[in-house]
Amino acid sequence: MSKNKEEWKFPRTRLQWLWDNMEGYRALYGLVVLGTVVYNMMQLTVPYFSSQIVDRFLSGDKARENFALHPDEFYKLVIMMVVFTVIRCVIVYADCVGYEKVSQGVLFRVRNFLYDKIQRQDMKFYSTYRTGDLMTRVTGDLDAVRHMVAWVVRMVIEAVSLITATGLYFFYMNWKMAICLLAIAPFIFGIIVMFKNQVAPMHKLLREKLANMNTIAQENISGNRVVKAFAREDYEIEKFDDCNKDYRDTNKKTAYTWLKFFPIIETTANLLPVLLLLVGGLFLIGGQMTMGEFVAFSGLTWAISNPMRQLGNIMNEFQRFSAASVKVMEIYYSEPEIFDSPNAVEMPERFDGNIEFKDVSFQYSDGKLPVVKHISFEAKKGQTIAIMGETGCGKTSLIHLIPRFYEPTGGSVLIDGVDVKNIKLHQLRKNIGLATQDVLLYSDTIDGNIAYGDQFLTKEEVVRFAKYSQASDFIAKMPEGYDTIVGERGVGLSGGQKQRISLARALAVRPSILILDDTTSAVDLETEKAIQESLKKLDFECTKIIIAQRISTTKDADQILIMQNGEITERGTHDELLKKGGYYAELVKLQMGA
Repeated sequence: MSKNKEEWKFPRTRLQWLWDNMEGYRALYGLVVLGTVVYNMMQLTVPYFSSQIVDRFLSGDKARENFALHPDEFYKLVIMMVVFTVIRCVIVYADCVGYEKVSQGVLFRVRNFLYDKIQRQDMKFYSTYRTGDLMTRVTGDLDAVRHMVAWVVRMVIEAVSLITATGLYFFYMNWKMAICLLAIAPFIFGIIVMFKNQVAPMHKLLREKLANMNTIAQENISGNRVVKAFAREDYEIEKFDDCNKDYRDTNKKTAYTWLKFFPIIETTANLLPVLLLLVGGLFLIGGQMTMGEFVAFSGLTWAISNPMRQLGNIMNEFQRFSAASVKVMEIYYSEPEIFDSPNAVEMPERFDGNIEFKDVSFQYSDGKLPVVKHISFEAKKGQTIAIMGETGCGKTSLIHLIPRFYEPTGGSVLIDGVDVKNIKLHQLRKNIGLATQDVLLYSDTIDGNIAYGDQFLTKEEVVRFAKYSQASDFIAKMPEGYDTIVGERGVGLSGGQKQRISLARALAVRPSILILDDTTSAVDLETEKAIQESLKKLDFECTKIIIAQRISTTKDADQILIMQNGEITERGTHDELLKKGGYYAELVKLQMGA
């Protein structure tokens, strides 16, 4: 998924993608674009009326006579100037409101879509993209998209319509003067093209620097305990400072790229009034132009020079949008590799809980060697299967195949005789309770964390599941009991307390299959024994898959599997494995102090 801009082939262009996401706002956007054209064409009205007033009532040979005979026409022209100016102001205001409404609508729609897309991705996606990078995509990158809709498009339409309307009016009044003034335009356009070629890669680099800085900040804020434990505050501050300087320097280089071209464009645009004064003066002396026409040209020179000045800013913002939109569209059009099969089997609401691994092998997409090799075992309804083995032997990878966090590269995993690939993901995972050693608790109450999987749990049910996990005693001692806010990621709780809340959360969905990945590693032996007893007395039946390192946790299991180097090397009950005298027997001796 980590493809660069050149490698990504999207089904729609950037502008087509924007148009797709304007659904519901397209008519309004078309109207405000039309409004932009209209109010820019209305810029011609004041110079036109001014030229009429000057030629007929101020500077002509019959000016005094015209004013004496037709004063109503003079006042009519003045009133028309005022009326058209007011109308134009109203259209401009309504247009700005319309652009903002559409841009905020597009922003809201795309952000919701991206969040939904991220939520439904598979584990490979989360191992590919960094959190800080994803945060940048749904914040800063989307703001660049909104700016494109609200400002860049408007400025482009404004520049094109204003230059076109003014150019046509200039040719209508005096084609020779028009050619002299517009001859500068191709030169400025050439400069803008040169600027675009230089600034485009700068914006792409700038966006990457920002994502990297956000990632460093996010990782260190979330990992603040580790930073403090090793007294690495100064190191982390220095690292962020270096990253911030890198971002600042890249930002300055991007700005300086525009500053190199800006004086040339500004000087060229400022030549227009000088050119008008020189050439227009000669035309006036030679009788090839009236004073009214000169006033009209003078009043509209800005309508040519201002858009030329804005072209650089427009191109700059468009390149920012281009760099940002690629990152947004990359997520927008990404699809998870694990999804519901079109031939998914209709399963009962609650599974029986029979699990079977048939010659299952698994290898991570970025790995060179398989982590699970030809695993076969069966767990009957209500049984407890314990998996043991040294660190890195593939235990966790194996259990992640049950809820389809990953797909096996060989063999199949069956639940109630149905391959998990043919079970709808939502239905499959609703029947599985998962508690891991590395616990994530949300910034919510203890009650809210336990009831996370079932928001309709009553307070009494929450308390019952907390008792199963031996969490009720310490919760009762908390300042506000079950209404205590635990803080982000469970800050303020010990490792054992977090594990017990996590176990209660897994039990609270009354799963058909309960998967415990070293869930009691941080609790004391007495509490662990009480938890094991509680798991035998659940008020619902479920199949348990338990990964553990303690013999006390696994000895009562219906079957114990010993994994080494991704393979099952021993299997049997506690007594059977003791008699074999292998890895398990040695582990028992080690833990019993023999």
